[in-house]
Amino acid sequence: MATIRKLRGRWQAQVRRKGLQPRAKSFDSKSDAEQWARSLEAEVDRGGMLADTRLAERMTVRDLFDRYLKEVTPTKRSAKVETYRIKAMMKRPIGFRTLAMLRPEHIASYRDERLKTIGTGTMLKELNSLAHAIEVGRREWGVNLPQNPCRLVRRPKAPRGRDRRLSTDEEQKLLDAADAGRSPWMRPLIVLALETAMRQGEMLSLRWDDIDLKKRLAHLDLTKNGESRDVPLSRRALEALQELAGLRCDERVVPTTKSAVNQAWLHLRVRAGSPDLRFHDLRHEAVTRLLERGLNVIEVSTISGHKELRMLQRYSHLKAADLVDRLDE
Repeated sequence: MATIRKLRGRWQAQVRRKGLQPRAKSFDSKSDAEQWARSLEAEVDRGGMLADTRLAERMTVRDLFDRYLKEVTPTKRSAKVETYRIKAMMKRPIGFRTLAMLRPEHIASYRDERLKTIGTGTMLKELNSLAHAIEVGRREWGVNLPQNPCRLVRRPKAPRGRDRRLSTDEEQKLLDAADAGRSPWMRPLIVLALETAMRQGEMLSLRWDDIDLKKRLAHLDLTKNGESRDVPLSRRALEALQELAGLRCDERVVPTTKSAVNQAWLHLRVRAGSPDLRFHDLRHEAVTRLLERGLNVIEVSTISGHKELRMLQRYSHLKAADLVDRLDE
């Protein structure tokens, strides 16, 4: 039986059971103390232990994220992006709520408010960050919670993948715009992206030691999915590399930074009359072209680095009418 008493102006509930560590907690009202004691006793009656919830009652979402940023985020390849995202979340009202008081309805309210200003893709990343931080806290840091409240919240539907392709003369307009710009490496970079399906970060990470001109291969030591791969080089890709070799100033194949490429791309796409085109759309175009050339999904995934073949499905723009003749072969 729990003991409820008034101590120094507050109501203290104390629960004792033989063989278990006693627990006590103070409340402003007697009813809150009684409710807490009943829930604790019910847990013991169900065969549970007197869970130590003190850390969950003391730690805020902000505190949880602070530790997560120090111990978990640095181990990820996306550490820089995740750090930026989590630090922004820490400043929002939900960051000041303790984990013990964090309910699914609070997370749902946060979701609905954020969706007024951000897309569903960004919202899903924020929910994933919060859910994983809480899970790590529960499993490894002694944050005693009956369940992860993020798992009980409805997630917004993931956005459809982009299917932006280059129009008939759009590629030439991009190359002409690159020639008219001040960045000499943008034209060969665009060609390389269209010919190899490499990600922007993968191309910027290339060193000349990674290029084997005799075997016509580019070696990527570490890719987004954490694995290395060799990318075959077409004749046009080799020509782009020769152009980049003429600009060589260090060991990097593309002697520039991600920030510089992004800035140059923003101006270039406007000059080309394609303000909605993203650099990553070039990878989409390249993968689609490989499929149109008749390569199967296994061959394409070897080049592009997609680990899950279903991810290539959205790159295929085959129409039913295009398959009619092949059915009679």
